[in-house]
Amino acid sequence: MRISMCHCLACQRRTGSAFGMQARWPKDRVDVTGRYTEYVRSSDAGEERTFRFCPGCGATVFWTTEGWPDSIAVPIGGFADSSFPQPTVSVYGSRRYPWLSLPDGIEEEHD
Repeated sequence: MRISMCHCLACQRRTGSAFGMQARWPKDRVDVTGRYTEYVRSSDAGEERTFRFCPGCGATVFWTTEGWPDSIAVPIGGFADSSFPQPTVSVYGSRRYPWLSLPDGIEEEHD
């Protein structure tokens, strides 16, 4: 559906980085197998997000969002593929670190 980078404080805290990166797919195109642990947190906008973590290593493996009920987001780092396509959308730009440049051609959604 889309590949995005998020600069919200919740993503910064969750990843321990300056932003989060995810690819979003329709739920019916994703097959989830294996064990995971859930954690619910609120986004900067107050929207509930349910994150699923690997119980063995703690890595985020996917999440769902109230605002996108028919989709699943997967952090792109989980693919360990440097040829993964670049993001097309950047969100929560007001929280973006001023030293962080965006790729050419990326759409910025306003928060």
